[in-house]
Amino acid sequence: MMKDYFKGKKITVMGLGLLGRGVGDVEFLAKSGADLKETDLKTSKQLKVSLDKLKKFKNIKYVLGKHRLQDFKNRDMILKSAGVPLDSVYIKEAKKNKIPIEMSASLFAKLSGVEIVGITGTRGKSTVTQMIYEILKANKKRRIFLGGNIRGVSTLSLLNKIKTKDIVVMELDSWQLQGFGESKISPHIAVFTNLMRDHMNYYKDDMNKYFQDKANIYKYQKKGDYLITGKEISRKIKSKARPWTKGKLIVPKPLPKNWKLKLVGEHNRENASLAVEAMHKAGVPNNIIKKALEDFRGVEGRLQYMKIIRGVKIYNDNNATSPDATIAALKALGNHLGTRLPSEKNIVLIIGGADKGLDMKALLKEIPKYCKSVILLAGTGTDKIKNKTTWLSESLMVDNLKDAVKLAMEDAKKGDTILFSPTFASFGMFKNEYDRNDQFVDIIKKLK
Repeated sequence: MMKDYFKGKKITVMGLGLLGRGVGDVEFLAKSGADLKETDLKTSKQLKVSLDKLKKFKNIKYVLGKHRLQDFKNRDMILKSAGVPLDSVYIKEAKKNKIPIEMSASLFAKLSGVEIVGITGTRGKSTVTQMIYEILKANKKRRIFLGGNIRGVSTLSLLNKIKTKDIVVMELDSWQLQGFGESKISPHIAVFTNLMRDHMNYYKDDMNKYFQDKANIYKYQKKGDYLITGKEISRKIKSKARPWTKGKLIVPKPLPKNWKLKLVGEHNRENASLAVEAMHKAGVPNNIIKKALEDFRGVEGRLQYMKIIRGVKIYNDNNATSPDATIAALKALGNHLGTRLPSEKNIVLIIGGADKGLDMKALLKEIPKYCKSVILLAGTGTDKIKNKTTWLSESLMVDNLKDAVKLAMEDAKKGDTILFSPTFASFGMFKNEYDRNDQFVDIIKKLK
């Protein structure tokens, strides 16, 4: 029993957060009888929603608003949340004291023994993850679970539910893959969508460090495992890191032209081709793959069609937190073919937020090709781009999403598209990325 594995173990959990995953991990460990110490830089007031869910447990001690070196000594395990740097002084203290460092997703992978399909990449990983999950559900051959970078899902707690023949589909970000690297494991089927500049504030502008974390998705694969990638990332892997993997690297063929997806954009057809190849390797028949993909309606917050109001289409691309993601959205929805007149541009763009240290030059060139107007959300990233061009400096800036939508609706005419594709992180104006998404969805639902 997995509960027995954790019973009586002294575990420091570093990071509780507000997304639900940390709460689920702590709840699972508390129920398993672990001796828990929860530490988070956020205060009890900031974490109230999460703490309220854990009130009934008496085997949890809290150190909030700070971390202490003493909590990283004389422990059996440190469970590190995603986003805590591996070079943290507290993690270094734990390593100095020979305490194992674990993360929820990789600890699950290590202990469960089930087949895992893992998906990573700068863009497209959530869409490919959901595509694969829907295909496997439609196949109805095995029980399917979803884990990793999924809102509100504690991957570790899946240990209570899974059985040997189950399959788990896991979206894995670069931080979660640090745990796979520490544990020297990789999924049986790995999908690596692409690699673009992102999280450079965390990686201190070092793309190689970012790539090294991502590469853990295949670095420890064994013979008989599969790595599925697009052409660009396959070239990078072969040139830099091919000796790391014993799995078979496969670049899928383009999606057949007669496959009609509900998702817009050429990038989504590329996403689908990766899912197809992964599912071929999982033994799913082609007819089931095709039907599941053609029925797939997309993921919330990823170029998600919301509704049409007074002839204006509204799209929620909340999870676009890099310039490449917003460029892909503009190309998918924009009228632009060559140089068009201002009257032919059809997008009213809502953009802005906290800086992540990314280069915005390419995006600033693309926006005028597609957008008739831009509404700016206040933030440190917005401040960096606002005065880069005349048309952005003349754009209106607001400090809440409701005003941004109101101004966008005033600018948009019948046949236009309102695109919420923030490009930047959510810190400052919102609790987190999910809060930003929920606010936008709620505002649009109330529009008439």
